[in-house]
Amino acid sequence: MRSEAIDIDTVWPGTWVARRLGVRLDGADGGERLRQLLGLALRRNPKRAHLLVSQVLGKHVPQSPATVYAAGFGLGERVRELLGVSAASAVVLGYAETATGLGHCVADGLGTAPYLHSTRRPVPGVRPAGGFEEAHSHATSHLLLPEDPGLLAGDGPLVLVDDEFSTGNTVLNTIRDLHARHPRGHYVVVALVDMRSAADRDRLTAFAAGLGARVDLIALASGTVTLPEEVLAKGRALVERYEPQSAGPVGAAAAPAGLPYARVALEWPGGVPDGGRHGFTPRHREALEAALPGLARQVAAALPERAGRVLVLGTEELMYAPLRLATALEESGAAAEVRFSSTTRSPVLAVDDPGYAIRTRLVFPAHDAPADGPGDRYAYNVAGAGFDAVVAVVDSAGDTPELRTGLLAALAPHTGAVVLAVVPSYAPGAAGGPHRQEPAGPEPSLPQPLRGPAFSSYAPEDVGWLLQDLSAVELEAPTEEREEAIQAGGAHYAESLPVEYQPSARYQELYQDALTASAARVARAVGTVTETVLAERSPSPVLVSLARAGTPVGVLMRRWAAARHGLDLPHYAVSIVRGRGIDANALRWLAAHHDPADVVFVDGWTGKGAITRELREALAGFPGFDPEIVVLADPGSCVRTYGTREDFLIPSACLNSTVSGLVSRTVLRSDLVGPGDFHGAKFYRELAAADVSTAFVDAVAARFDQVADAVDAEVKELLAADRTPTWVGWAAVERISEEYGIHDVNLVKPGVGETTRVLLRRVPWKILAQRGAGPDLDHVRLLAGQRGVPVEEVDGLPYTCVGLIHPRFTRGATGADGKAVAAP
Repeated sequence: MRSEAIDIDTVWPGTWVARRLGVRLDGADGGERLRQLLGLALRRNPKRAHLLVSQVLGKHVPQSPATVYAAGFGLGERVRELLGVSAASAVVLGYAETATGLGHCVADGLGTAPYLHSTRRPVPGVRPAGGFEEAHSHATSHLLLPEDPGLLAGDGPLVLVDDEFSTGNTVLNTIRDLHARHPRGHYVVVALVDMRSAADRDRLTAFAAGLGARVDLIALASGTVTLPEEVLAKGRALVERYEPQSAGPVGAAAAPAGLPYARVALEWPGGVPDGGRHGFTPRHREALEAALPGLARQVAAALPERAGRVLVLGTEELMYAPLRLATALEESGAAAEVRFSSTTRSPVLAVDDPGYAIRTRLVFPAHDAPADGPGDRYAYNVAGAGFDAVVAVVDSAGDTPELRTGLLAALAPHTGAVVLAVVPSYAPGAAGGPHRQEPAGPEPSLPQPLRGPAFSSYAPEDVGWLLQDLSAVELEAPTEEREEAIQAGGAHYAESLPVEYQPSARYQELYQDALTASAARVARAVGTVTETVLAERSPSPVLVSLARAGTPVGVLMRRWAAARHGLDLPHYAVSIVRGRGIDANALRWLAAHHDPADVVFVDGWTGKGAITRELREALAGFPGFDPEIVVLADPGSCVRTYGTREDFLIPSACLNSTVSGLVSRTVLRSDLVGPGDFHGAKFYRELAAADVSTAFVDAVAARFDQVADAVDAEVKELLAADRTPTWVGWAAVERISEEYGIHDVNLVKPGVGETTRVLLRRVPWKILAQRGAGPDLDHVRLLAGQRGVPVEEVDGLPYTCVGLIHPRFTRGATGADGKAVAAP
């Protein structure tokens, strides 16, 4: 197959998808302009099955570099005309990975504006100036890493550039985050195509009004995508059917032994960055323009004689430098035809049909030690396109042995010559500007979060677990053995796991009854705590739940923010261990990927406040993080931000892993967790049949609309109230510890949630219940009866109930029937 210019009047490269899925592009001219700019393809993505494939972006489809550059430059000229004199104070921000080059071209057309693009590559020593999530992307986390901290701090117009404007969620998330830090009066959104629905257009209008700022939009064409019902299911079915063909011999062809290629170390102008990751100024632009003819001569000298058709191939975020090399090469006449495209991390189905936008696919491993670990990368429409030479352009951080055995080896069978052109990686703050940034050495960056379905039963976007998977390690020990070892000082509770409690049919009934009875109550608490966080802490917080009791709450808070505000909040789960502190490596990962000031720690409830104190102490060595934890229920009056201070039954406290994504409690043991590791946990895949994690979240989320008005009223009252913690719970625990001769506050577990944990995981001695407590304690009474533990009704208890762990546990304290007996 040879890729040629397609006459869209004859064959539109979206026909194949349109006919099979019923996808339609509609515009004012009947969609003709959109069909000139876009093709269609399919991809494996649970959020959006179709992919709009730009013909002028220079990502998936090789295109004339002059055409690619002109598209962005022309948009920049329109922005300059719109802004008038205020263009002099504008800043341009592009989105990784597809719009890094486009945004830079827009900045060139604007002329006087500095440029920055978001990135998914953390850079040691550069503190993020912000970050946000992209709703439908294959890889969602964006960082903003300007070398100049003041780049985004001005009040001039901010120009945000993406390849397409679909729902608008990504742009709204960005504006909301940056406006909270540095308010400005004017934003301009630029895209190749504007494909928003009428509802999304209205949402942007209302958003701008609420912000008190002007938001304009400029695009080459606008319209809508009409999607039939069941499009996701139909798309998945087509991908399943055609995927084996897509991964066939073209993508897997082996390179000849002793791969021949020419390497060109580009004589890059001193002090000029390789792109916009850390900022690119008009002065940098002038220096690069002056150097381009010489750089093109370097590349041309490495091409074979009479090279007729040449592809200049950028790599992921590195698009602008390769594009400008390609334009200079095209203008030099060194080859009869020059085309430009880039590699990507986004997996797309390839179908060799003229009516499909992605004809062929090359697959190869990542070569630049990416922060999210190894993974496949792709080059589309390169194989079979008849290129006499391919010039692969990388920065020096990506000039690795893996590049040669990966990308270069994948290219070799499909072209007459491979040329490697290396741009010096720019290191912020380095004297003289760019220098070689060495690939990660023996201490690689921390691993990326684990996500479902590989780890946990939650959807991948619901939560990222900053943990290591210990599922293959035998960690469970009988409850009595664990308790004896813990109380004797021979072991820490986090060094082993209790055997997962398997609920009886009666207990499962109680859980379902509790969920039915309290779903609205939980929904109201979720709404209250989330709205309080958005009002007081950050308009775009990064939720970090304390695994695992906090994780269902974090998932629900994320759902509330999406349902009520259209926010796509990042959510991670981390480990904190009493007496050992929080996972320091997880904090380092968070600091590298997000602004610590945006991090909000989330837990399920407070008991006596031990974890609240633990977190505050643990964060003393990590400046920037706010130690104030937020919880669904605060019966102990230990925090300022909560959903309620009532001690009621939160149904997720009734169960263990089966309501927490099938993830165990966390483990910290020196032989399993090394200096560079996250704390560990297990994924109990074998319990999938009993899993209610998603059902719990769905049941509560279904009540959001019902409680919305009550939440608004409650939040208004809370924001004006004195919520200073009284620590009444801690005082009660100290009193109970002495009155019952326990003399150890760690063995007193106050509140419905903590009492439930005692009955499920520890060796309980007795349960203290508030006299007259009703259905909230039905499950506690059932568990206590099953374990032969007495329930004692008392007066003056600030909690609904309190669980007491056996104060002097030995094996002899368990009777022949396995039930606990009271200590003398």
